[in-house]
Amino acid sequence: MAEDDYGSFVDCNQMGDLAKSSGPTKVDCKDLKEFKQMARQGYWAKNHKLRAQVYQQLIKAIPCRTVTPDAEVYRDIMGTAATKKPSSHYPLPEFVDGNPVPRYCLKTEAVASAHRIISCLAGQFPDISHCPALPAVTSLLLHFSVDEAQCFEHVSRILACNEPGKRLLDQTFLAYESSCMTFGDLANKYCTAAHQLIVATAQDVLEVYADWQRWVLGDLPFSHMVRVLDVYLVEGYKILYRVAIALLRFYRKHKAGVQKGKGGQQQEDSSKIRADIQAFVKDIASTVTPDKLLEKAFSLRLFSRKDITLLQLTNEKSLQQKGITVKQKRQNVQLALNPDMFSSEIVSAKEMRDIWSWIPERFALCQPQLLFTTSTHGYSLNRFYSQCEGYEPTLLLIRTTDGDVCGAFLSTDWEERKRGGNKLSFFGTGECFVFRLKPEMERYEWVVIRHPELASAIKTEGLEDTASSEGQNADENNSLQQPEKPAGDLSPFLSTRHFKLNSKNTSMFMAGNFDSIIVGGGDGNALYIDSELNHGRTNPCATFDNPPLCAETFQVSLLESWGFQDTMAS
Repeated sequence: MAEDDYGSFVDCNQMGDLAKSSGPTKVDCKDLKEFKQMARQGYWAKNHKLRAQVYQQLIKAIPCRTVTPDAEVYRDIMGTAATKKPSSHYPLPEFVDGNPVPRYCLKTEAVASAHRIISCLAGQFPDISHCPALPAVTSLLLHFSVDEAQCFEHVSRILACNEPGKRLLDQTFLAYESSCMTFGDLANKYCTAAHQLIVATAQDVLEVYADWQRWVLGDLPFSHMVRVLDVYLVEGYKILYRVAIALLRFYRKHKAGVQKGKGGQQQEDSSKIRADIQAFVKDIASTVTPDKLLEKAFSLRLFSRKDITLLQLTNEKSLQQKGITVKQKRQNVQLALNPDMFSSEIVSAKEMRDIWSWIPERFALCQPQLLFTTSTHGYSLNRFYSQCEGYEPTLLLIRTTDGDVCGAFLSTDWEERKRGGNKLSFFGTGECFVFRLKPEMERYEWVVIRHPELASAIKTEGLEDTASSEGQNADENNSLQQPEKPAGDLSPFLSTRHFKLNSKNTSMFMAGNFDSIIVGGGDGNALYIDSELNHGRTNPCATFDNPPLCAETFQVSLLESWGFQDTMAS
């Protein structure tokens, strides 16, 4: 492969010595520890072609999802160079949170290439909801790719990494926001003086730390960032934390020199502190070499992946308890509603499409089929059951007299309630979830999916299998046994067959008898509707770890139940 093959996107005049290829021409290494040491020492740092070949080898070795889009997928979708449109035709997706593509010594037309690649990635990875680092990573890897298609494949493999315990890029708002909190915790522990400086000068510390990834992936000059990339592709996400804390230490040293003899520190607007750090990082080459930056980053002690993971999980749990889970939701499935067939008095077609993006994939091609509505069938629980029996799954929609809209996806046929006779008993699967649409849109899944790290805790403590509405308690034997596969691998659309559940644990999701229907159990019910389908209650419950979905006591204005009609069936 010719050396020029790796330079088609690069402005060599801006690259300077980095565009040259000197030093070693190959890497003969099989041992991971030795390879890590070579990356830290910059073994291939002076040979652009060798660096590109090493990156290709490292990225190819990343364990990925079974179906990961490759270069051929990109060529099929985006076409040949002759048919490519300018970058203005490919705006960056919302999930990059307004972050532009850094130039990193690229040609002007290469920025358009990055736009095209990111646009294609957005279509191939519909589960990404927040990934502000993607423009920087794409721009960096263009340096070391022979064409757009190869760069697309490299970034795809980074996004599709599924190695247990290894993270490369945050892809949800929850993960990103918790990483900012985690960085603050780590800064307080390993960089106390600099952290105290931020606390003393910034009005909102977390707002300052919200930029921590951008310091590394965006603000660092290319000469420094490419050395970070050498190590990042070998060691993973924790390198970003290391480098960001090293930058914070250098910033504190810089401020100490600037403020010498100026008296005490004064608090300023957080945006000014953010801009000051950004300016320092962008100009860091004037005072700190790439090797010096990495030396400082690796001088941190007791800085393990375990520390980071524990902090991250704690912070994610804290955010979820506050109701902060996503900044925006992207739809995995676009429901093509037939306007002649769909008519709801509770939700619009757009809102139904939003709900459809949450349902299990095997029902994605089904059309909504109205089974029951109080406006036609009346406010009768018996009529509700007779209209809904025989359909599985169903979607429950409720509009209150206050105008709030909430509901539940219910995985199991309501006929199952008859197994308990007249006794109120729970049934259903872990695919059930509850949600609210108005005043704001949010979904609450089974607690084991939303908090997979709690699976072992549930096994020990158990969840009360209660229907608090009428004070009727089910049997106390409801411990959750160990799942067949690690909690971290849980499918977002779990069915009970994935767990060795006894009947009591299977019955925390939905329940019904002659005088009420209930969704969710344990310390309350997510939804309780009386026999006249007129009054209801909503409370936090252990099953879905949800807040009240509307006013805790409400009156039903309209109630609808929808089935899933298989349009592909003959």
